[in-house]
Amino acid sequence: MRNTQTPSLEHGETTDGAMACYNTFLLKTDNVEKKIIMWGFPRTRYTNCNGSSGASEQTEVVVNIGGVKQVLYGDVLTRFPETRLAGIVESSSAGSEDLSSLCDDYDPDSRELYFDRDPDAFKCIMELYYYGEIHMKRGICPICFMKEMEFWKIDPDYLDECCKSNLSDVENELAEIAEKVKTILVDRDGDPSGTGWQRLQTILWRLMEKPESSLPARTIAIASFFFILVSSVVMCVGTLPDVQIENAEGNLTEHPTLELIETLCIGWFTVEYVLRLISSPNKVKFVLSFMNIIDFMAIMPFFVVWTLTSLGTAMMELANVQQAVQALRIMRIARIFKLARHSSGLQTLTSALKSSFKELGLLLMYMGVGVFLFSALGYTMEQSHPDTLFTSIPQSFWWAVITMTTVGYGDVYPKTTLGRCNAAVSFLCGVIAIALPIHPIINNFVIFYNKQQVLETAAKHELELMALRTSDDHLMAGSRCSQGSAAGSEIWDRPLTSAHSEAHAPLGKTACAKGGMESAE
Repeated sequence: MRNTQTPSLEHGETTDGAMACYNTFLLKTDNVEKKIIMWGFPRTRYTNCNGSSGASEQTEVVVNIGGVKQVLYGDVLTRFPETRLAGIVESSSAGSEDLSSLCDDYDPDSRELYFDRDPDAFKCIMELYYYGEIHMKRGICPICFMKEMEFWKIDPDYLDECCKSNLSDVENELAEIAEKVKTILVDRDGDPSGTGWQRLQTILWRLMEKPESSLPARTIAIASFFFILVSSVVMCVGTLPDVQIENAEGNLTEHPTLELIETLCIGWFTVEYVLRLISSPNKVKFVLSFMNIIDFMAIMPFFVVWTLTSLGTAMMELANVQQAVQALRIMRIARIFKLARHSSGLQTLTSALKSSFKELGLLLMYMGVGVFLFSALGYTMEQSHPDTLFTSIPQSFWWAVITMTTVGYGDVYPKTTLGRCNAAVSFLCGVIAIALPIHPIINNFVIFYNKQQVLETAAKHELELMALRTSDDHLMAGSRCSQGSAAGSEIWDRPLTSAHSEAHAPLGKTACAKGGMESAE
């Protein structure tokens, strides 16, 4: 039975607002009517050179992109001759063999070319031929879209600048995910080609640095967290006069019990630091790391004070040595930063502050200008009062700082009317100066925190996919060994899911891929 087609042309408006032509065909096959809509851009018609109203013929190219038919015209496609579509126009006058090499399949009867590509991405691709640049629609994966551009032989320079920045962000995220997955795999599997000492070093490194790798590693991380808290509490309690005792010279010193607890904590920190240094794969990077510098500063004062004490009382009686010992004892507060090693929230806050250096610099600049301006004005306006508290401009800096930050201790305050007006303006300007950079800093923290969550989720998902692929490969290998050559004939009978669409298309004949126009012969 032959197909009967009744074509009709309708004009409509696309979702993008551009006028388009809809060619509607009524296909009757075995008393079943099917309506096929062919979407295409407006066709440009040119008058002949002699001024007649007849239009010159153009080369029409019918393409089927993932099941969506589109009619394109040669004068539009040849605007960029290096692209695949322009090559199709040039090869349209040649045989079907040349056209078949440029598409996934070709129907010589209807002269229709089939492409197993994303139709939504192809609409963006067509913007190049009409507008000279490509804008990637929202919801399309940038990496997949770049593969589409590569397939259609379009240079990435034609991509809009905003889309290029989006693509760069996605590429950076993928690189970070790949690096995170690589780190997880190395931590989990290690290097199987390493020597015995290298494998032992890897096990020790995972034990000290990766709490999520095993139960013993998690136990060590909890113990380290406990020692940090105990050491910080002991350092604070040791300064209470009721807890301190007098030595032979009548000076207050720390209680011996607190000193013993402090020694135990320092011993734990020292063993932990040495083990991490020994097992580190990169010793130089380990030593220069910020968190490891904090760890070293937390244990170094104890050994320096112990060394100076061991040299005898004559050395400790020196004033400079005593001041150095007090300074080293104050450096013990650095151990509180060790909590950041075991807290992802503190790590996120540190990274957010790093990325907000520009905003923090603006805040300091605003405050610096305001402090200098209002302290100078306050000093000048308060000179007429006999009991003025503003003795100099540098001394007024303190008043300006506590006023602009709305702290207001009350130790320095203006007494004249002009001075009070200056104080009111100063704290209003201080509130504005502090509030302006705060929102970008908070926004950077939220962005970085969400990014960390996405990276961790994506890395776990990638590991699950890798494990699934590995299990599928083992199953397929076992199936091939058991079924032999008989399995090969069944593979081609199963439907294949397209990589660029959700439709199922059988390998072999392309009857289903032709947009619903089945053969009724």
